[in-house]
Amino acid sequence: MQQSRFDYVNMARALQAGLPDLATIVTVRGEAEGCLGYEELLASNAPDVASGHPDPNAVKLLLYTSGTTSHPKGVLHSHNSLMAELLAARDYWGLGASDVVLMPSPVTHITGYLYALEMGFVTGCAAVLMERWDASEAVELIKRHGVTMSVGATPFLRELTDTVVSAGALLPTMRLFICGGAPVAPELVRRAAQAIPGCAISRAFGSSEAPTVTLGVRGVEELELGATTDGRIVNNEVRIIDEATGALLGEGAEGEILVRGPEVMLGYTDQALTDDAFDQDGFFRTGDLGRIEFGDFLAVSGRKKDVIVRGGENISPQEIEDALHRYPAITDVAVVAMPHERLGEGVCAYVIADAPVSVADIGSFLGEQGLARQKWPERVEMVDAFPRTASGKVQKNILRDRLVAQAQPTEASL
Repeated sequence: MQQSRFDYVNMARALQAGLPDLATIVTVRGEAEGCLGYEELLASNAPDVASGHPDPNAVKLLLYTSGTTSHPKGVLHSHNSLMAELLAARDYWGLGASDVVLMPSPVTHITGYLYALEMGFVTGCAAVLMERWDASEAVELIKRHGVTMSVGATPFLRELTDTVVSAGALLPTMRLFICGGAPVAPELVRRAAQAIPGCAISRAFGSSEAPTVTLGVRGVEELELGATTDGRIVNNEVRIIDEATGALLGEGAEGEILVRGPEVMLGYTDQALTDDAFDQDGFFRTGDLGRIEFGDFLAVSGRKKDVIVRGGENISPQEIEDALHRYPAITDVAVVAMPHERLGEGVCAYVIADAPVSVADIGSFLGEQGLARQKWPERVEMVDAFPRTASGKVQKNILRDRLVAQAQPTEASL
């Protein structure tokens, strides 16, 4: 009840004062004065909390976004929107009662909520939850429980792959790992597929507001699509529009991703935010950039707010990150905008590496990779770790804020 030095009972009591219909606070683990224990609830003649037939379009879940690009927003999902996602994922991935899901993400994140708490009721599958992520422990849990699939952010896949390779571990029961929530380098997907033979490794795209716009790939035969795109669009309509004009763009053209479908949220707790989030046709503005490829696959190129505007030219951080993930000494990288006195914004690379890496080293390497000079970072910050959310997303807003606070603009030439 008091995990991570936070008193949830006191929080519930504080909320109760403004919620006249909240009659009883139930504790699942432990006891608290004035609260009903879960076992006591089951054994007693307490009021039937499940009585009646709720409206399937009524709010079932209030979930807050991670707040990596702005203040967290309250997302409202209905019984129907959540069930639409669960059924689509079940059918696309072929999930059933014999599957076991390893869930490293917290259940307060949309991924953890759906696949750890809800999917079992739809498919009969089991879920193995982790109190905190540890790659070595994850390998042991996969072996012990016969885990068949997992859904998690980029750090989970990278560290699991590193551990499997270094330990020479075999994970024959794993058949699916869906990776999303943060940019996933194609090289990581390919390396993971080599480390865990028979397991379909794939990127996927979604958010708290629209949980799974894409569902990755179905099998190992689609590995390259899983590495170079964010997977097949399933159960959703997707439009790509020109950011400036709003014009609809065709296949292969990059623009803002809009999505409409049965699993998209009802809206935010703030009606003004809801009004801004949807267009006149009911499409949700994801705030992400991407393009449609191969008819029904989506390739995400980054967040609109992450785009670096250098001297009037838009630069995609993800393109630079994907290239730098091929640099031998670099284990992880995050590219963000930094203040630039003459050009407005410059390019800074935060790097986690096994050996020192300089601006000159990176520039030379990116030149060999074919990236235009204006995309080369003008500053490199060597760090031991990135600030991350509980679900594994790099908090680029914090990295950008550090650079602004340091206020060291660069006068590098174009």
